[in-house]
Amino acid sequence: MNMWEEFLSDRYYPKVLDLAEHFPDRRSLYVNFRDVEIFNPEMADRILESPPQELSDAQTALRSVDLPLDVTFDENTFLRILNLPLTQRYRASQLRAEHVGKLIAIEGMVRTATEIRPKIVSAMYRCQRCGQEFFKSQSGFQFDDKNIRCDNDACDRAGPFKLLLDQSRFIDAQRLRLQESIEDIGARSIPQILEIEAEGDIAGTINPGDRVIVNGIITSYRKPGNIALSNYFELYMKVVSIEMEEQEYEEIDISMQDQAEILKLAQKGDVLAQFRQSIAPSIYGNDVIKEALSLQLVSSPEVKNFDGTVNRGDIHVLLVGDPGVAKSQMLRYMAKISPRGLYTSGKGTTSAGLTATAVKDEHGDGRWTIEAGALPLSDRGICCIDEMDKMNEKDREGLHEGMEQQTVSVSKAGISATLRCRCSVLAAANPTAGRFDRAGIIADQINLLPTLLSRFDLIFICLDVPDKDQDRELADHILNVRTHPQSKAPVIEPALLRKYIAYARRNIFPELSEEAGKEIKEFWLSLRGQYGGKPNQPIPTTARQLEALYRLASASARLRLSATIDGQDAKKAIDLTEYCMKQVGVDPETGLFDVGVIDLGTPKTESDKTLVVERIIRELGRQSQGKAAEEEILAAAFQQGIDEDRARNIISRMRRDGRLVEPRNGFYSFP
Repeated sequence: MNMWEEFLSDRYYPKVLDLAEHFPDRRSLYVNFRDVEIFNPEMADRILESPPQELSDAQTALRSVDLPLDVTFDENTFLRILNLPLTQRYRASQLRAEHVGKLIAIEGMVRTATEIRPKIVSAMYRCQRCGQEFFKSQSGFQFDDKNIRCDNDACDRAGPFKLLLDQSRFIDAQRLRLQESIEDIGARSIPQILEIEAEGDIAGTINPGDRVIVNGIITSYRKPGNIALSNYFELYMKVVSIEMEEQEYEEIDISMQDQAEILKLAQKGDVLAQFRQSIAPSIYGNDVIKEALSLQLVSSPEVKNFDGTVNRGDIHVLLVGDPGVAKSQMLRYMAKISPRGLYTSGKGTTSAGLTATAVKDEHGDGRWTIEAGALPLSDRGICCIDEMDKMNEKDREGLHEGMEQQTVSVSKAGISATLRCRCSVLAAANPTAGRFDRAGIIADQINLLPTLLSRFDLIFICLDVPDKDQDRELADHILNVRTHPQSKAPVIEPALLRKYIAYARRNIFPELSEEAGKEIKEFWLSLRGQYGGKPNQPIPTTARQLEALYRLASASARLRLSATIDGQDAKKAIDLTEYCMKQVGVDPETGLFDVGVIDLGTPKTESDKTLVVERIIRELGRQSQGKAAEEEILAAAFQQGIDEDRARNIISRMRRDGRLVEPRNGFYSFP
């Protein structure tokens, strides 16, 4: 009995029996590297230094274990090593020639994944001269049919041969690209990508956007089509096992000293103020926005319901306003300090855009691959989208699913997949007219659909309004920052801030207290009853705002490292919600809250006037062969209390929405 047979029979026999009971639905036996190291240190060293031979011996031993069941493990049964020592863990950019042929662990994020296809691992040939049939093993990315000789000693010729595909051995295989995590390499470095190949039952178990630790064997190969036969080879990894990162921000190491500093910060009682002063301290003011961003960093835990559905806990924030008010700077800073932050601007996203797409693999054999966009790559983090109004319309359509269901669906070229994007969205947009008009309707001033605007928990209007006193303070602040940069250092160092966020999201799952629940409920009900339940009146708020209130209160408690959502958390959520609603959720004409301003794009008063104009056009059209003259429309509207400018704006909006056409100059009709 060799060492592997002894190890499996002595230390892992119960797990081998469990595998046999579930065979062939399960085909892999997972072995902890530490168990091998304790059993035989020399055998553990051989796994790291000569993994192909050692794993082959291990799998041969696995197929030789005596089983009481009528089960026989075949060649597609694998022994997979988990939990390699930290000395064997690397980033893609750290790989060198010395690592070729070794078993190591690479940590990163899956960027693309091909569909699962059969890969030939042992090709059966028949000699056309003597009829001898024999196998030739295949390895690597390219099929090798060179330098073949008949294994019949009496023949020993170099062909011709016939490839017998029906007798050759195939295995399921999938190729992926693993990108090293941006948070591990620093903001100024370019993350490198390593091609990996998964075979057998682990093919298809991970998707683009997943953060994983891949244990595998580093191999080199020459790129196909290289006419010059360069001396330079490419690296790829043949996967032995894959470990999913189950815990949030698992890659961030928090020492006991770090934990003590984090708890000390939380015990001061003003942690929200400390966070506010640590977010983009070089930017003057914006205290309310910075408070909201502080809550967004930790967000609320997601809630899993008994029916299997999940209520998101991530908080979405939108900044809209004039140019030059530091919106982009705040987004960049948030992407920098978030443990998993990603920044993208305008159309400068990946070919997959914001969501995901299926593309042909240009560097491989032309297979279709799923490429993750910005949202899946920000899973469990923050996706900062600048110049959102200038994004491709198709990209913005995908945000509806990504922001609410927190998934991204791809269906193209025969590939159907759903990727997870459990992240907060922090977006910035500019008004279509250049500057924001407080008296106008927000939906008319932003190139975003109302259905998308309604997904944001908080919307802030950033205005550049001349004010003598504030302008003097702003000038002093900017000049002071330029001449004395250290004077505006963050209260909490960015490194500690990242660890604080990771600690809170890992360990704090606050529960709603009766006091806080009552405050949130009473505030929401007071909004709902603003119009006294009169028929045909605007709706000031919906259940979506109630859920946002809970998320904000829960995030406030989490930021304090509190296990309970209490009254102060409810008050903070109410204050932020009320602040935003006064900015964007008020009917400019009545001054009252109207959720239709965001959800529908127009307040109730505007919708009523639109119906009046529509009715006028229909009545005039019936009298003039379906066409209504603009002068007559404006005159009739004025008689019903709608001034000329408002009537013209309504007609313009109806034309823009496709509800009205102009068959002749100055005349309108319905399509």
